[in-house]
Amino acid sequence: QALSAPVWDGTYRRIRVPILMYHYISAPPEDADATRTDLSVTPQQFRAHVEYLFYQGYSTISLYDLHDALMTGAALPAKPVVLTFDDGYLDHYTEAYPILREFGFNGTFFIITGTADAQNPNHLSWEQISEMAANGMYMESHTKDHPDLRGRDYDFLVYQLLGSFESLRAYTGREPRMFCYPVGFYDSSVLSVLESLGVWRAVTTQGGAVHTTDNRLELTRLRIHNRTSVQGLASLLESS
Repeated sequence: QALSAPVWDGTYRRIRVPILMYHYISAPPEDADATRTDLSVTPQQFRAHVEYLFYQGYSTISLYDLHDALMTGAALPAKPVVLTFDDGYLDHYTEAYPILREFGFNGTFFIITGTADAQNPNHLSWEQISEMAANGMYMESHTKDHPDLRGRDYDFLVYQLLGSFESLRAYTGREPRMFCYPVGFYDSSVLSVLESLGVWRAVTTQGGAVHTTDNRLELTRLRIHNRTSVQGLASLLESS
């Protein structure tokens, strides 16, 4: 289904909404390097995070909801939070997705579409991506191949960006309008190609929870680490 962009009503807004950034929802393997370990949250830890959000009265919203609120003043729930998951790992389907559904939450999953094309067993399949999209999850673009996008020519950027959007549209039947920069890297060329493709919002790896009407392609997020306990999540939500 095609979505029509909310027309900006001329009012600049600043809205505080924590956008949480998760990666692996699995215990790191024995031989994991420091990065893999840091980016891994166990399923038990993730469930504890979701339970905390649920019982503290948080409501998950989508980046579309946030965009509408920034552009038109559309109402948000009292305690909104966006849950994002980068890279489309298989454990997003086997672990995160069932827990989200159990609590009536939604999530935004940034998919490296080339991994689905290649049927990489460690990543989501197109079948799983389609199922999640049909059940209220938001499947958005994280490029085709997860390259560093800086210093690239126009054709390369269009291939990586437009290619991933077209694949997601073909397999989910939805028009993806959100984007996540691989490793948080981008430059002015990337921003201009995203503008030309009609992307509504893009998330970075920069820290923060306040978003503005005009800062469309540089949304900040709150990174969840391997060591982020429920108490750590609580203080992150309150202090950022």
